[in-house]
Amino acid sequence: MNMINNPDRSKERLQATLSHKQPDRIVVDFGSTGVTGVHAKSIDGLREYYGLDYRPVKVTRPYQMLGEIEEDLLEVMGVDVIGVKSGKNEYGIENKDWREFRTFWGQVVLLPGNFNTTTDSNGDLLIYPQGDTSVQPSGRMPVSGYFFDTIIRQPPIDESKLDPEDNLEEFGYVTDETLEYWKGAMEKAGRSGKGIIASFGGTALGDIAHIPAPALKHPKGIRDISEWYMSILMRPDYIHSIFEKQTDIALHNLSRFAPIAGDIIDVAYICGTDFGTQNSLFCSPETFDELYKPYYRKINDWIHSNTRWKTFKHSCGAIFDLIPNLIDAGFDILNPVQISATGMDPAKLKKEYGDHLVFWGGGVDTQQVLAFGTPQEVREQVLGQCEILGKDGGFVFSTVHNVQANVPVENLVAMLNAVREFNGNS
Repeated sequence: MNMINNPDRSKERLQATLSHKQPDRIVVDFGSTGVTGVHAKSIDGLREYYGLDYRPVKVTRPYQMLGEIEEDLLEVMGVDVIGVKSGKNEYGIENKDWREFRTFWGQVVLLPGNFNTTTDSNGDLLIYPQGDTSVQPSGRMPVSGYFFDTIIRQPPIDESKLDPEDNLEEFGYVTDETLEYWKGAMEKAGRSGKGIIASFGGTALGDIAHIPAPALKHPKGIRDISEWYMSILMRPDYIHSIFEKQTDIALHNLSRFAPIAGDIIDVAYICGTDFGTQNSLFCSPETFDELYKPYYRKINDWIHSNTRWKTFKHSCGAIFDLIPNLIDAGFDILNPVQISATGMDPAKLKKEYGDHLVFWGGGVDTQQVLAFGTPQEVREQVLGQCEILGKDGGFVFSTVHNVQANVPVENLVAMLNAVREFNGNS
């Protein structure tokens, strides 16, 4: 279990990595964002394996049932980066007044006090926006499931009355009360000595996790994921109007966040919009340049002109051919580096784009190797990925997307031990 991290070096280590300099060891991230998280069940398994005190896991992101990794486990895992996030979860429920909740798989977790649920005729669990059970549910966890699926609540579309403002309801100007929350959260994070990534929100352009608006009681506009993607071709002016106004709001909010965040944070999480499938792009570079890049560029340029932060872009899938466009849009960091997708060869990625992008993730494949491989197979892939992606800096170790529920704890331990092994040899 001797895997204790030195938090005094963590921030320095991350800053060197972000500057494409070789740190004293590879930076490790688990739990700082909603795309580098760990399922509550896996957190529980790790705590038990390492003999840590029993504590029910706080589920801070119930959409995927991602849990808070507490300080004692962070240190055992060698984590260098922590996240500063909104005080509300994806369903608009404040993360406070924690209470125990027994899951379908028998684990007792902690959920916010206003996390109100019902069950349907199939026994599935239903969750409600802002905890209000008087409106339609916005999420469903199947009785055999380990996370929530989105419930689409799009009203019938009347083209003559379609208004971009309807898709902007959740993108509001930051309030003084919200700033006070962020100020406190920043100050607490700054005392940790670790690298910091902030997920301010409001900068996600067309992210399908947000399009259905799970936190809104009565979402209006285009809220069906299929309809949204069709609108990119059928209603481009509508999408442009949304992105333009959303970007204006985001820049205003960033201008208020920046003075309180200052140099406390190192990275700003910008967007989780996916552009690739397992085998190909589903957004052409031309469409990206026309529809997304002007607004990403405005956001990234503002951050680079007014702060020292680096900007973080998440996209799953086979996106090799889109990476030059992401770089041109001003992104500094690519996550999750889906090495299992077509064309996403880590050596080629590092050679072609390693001078321009920090690769955050890609340390081990979560779809097959981590979930279904042997501990030895996990070890071998982790060591190989660290060797390739960690050369000359510019690599933060994390998995390819979130660690899921039923990953064998022996594989998780093999992963952590392999990172420690590599770092001991580097």
